[in-house]
Amino acid sequence: MAAGTQTPPQRGPKVRRGDVRTAIIDVLHRARTAEEPINGYQVIQEISELSNGEWRPSPGSVYPTIQQLQDEGLVESDDERGRRTIRLTDTGVTWAEANTAELASVWAPFARTEEPAGDQPSGQADIKSEIGQVVSAVWQLGTQGSEAQRRAALDVLVDTRRRLYGILADGRDGER
Repeated sequence: MAAGTQTPPQRGPKVRRGDVRTAIIDVLHRARTAEEPINGYQVIQEISELSNGEWRPSPGSVYPTIQQLQDEGLVESDDERGRRTIRLTDTGVTWAEANTAELASVWAPFARTEEPAGDQPSGQADIKSEIGQVVSAVWQLGTQGSEAQRRAALDVLVDTRRRLYGILADGRDGER
């Protein structure tokens, strides 16, 4: 890359206006089908999970939208064991079932055409999702692993960091 030029950062799929509303309704419909109570924080987590980690709406967009859906009579809430849960009203369920194509379309931009093969390196693997998985594994080792496991993990992390910087320094494409 020439000095002074930068590649723009890769961004995930663009979320359209109204997608937060549609995603919330779909998440609440799924929770109702599974007969599981759900709160606003869990709605945000579920949206992130359904979008393969590419979209995590802010509480500042989710909670006002939930309030708007309550005002429209599509969603209701209650306090369950000190936790405010939300669910679709009968009107909300009717709307969701009449608009299944719209609910499904909100996740279409995040659909993966090919699944990366397990733990195998692949040109199709997404580095951002891989980072998330690595962080999760490191967190589990750090919080639940034995002292020997944590030491072994630290050795792997130090080696990995050095190798990654080596790739950047050498300008290699990462061939093995």
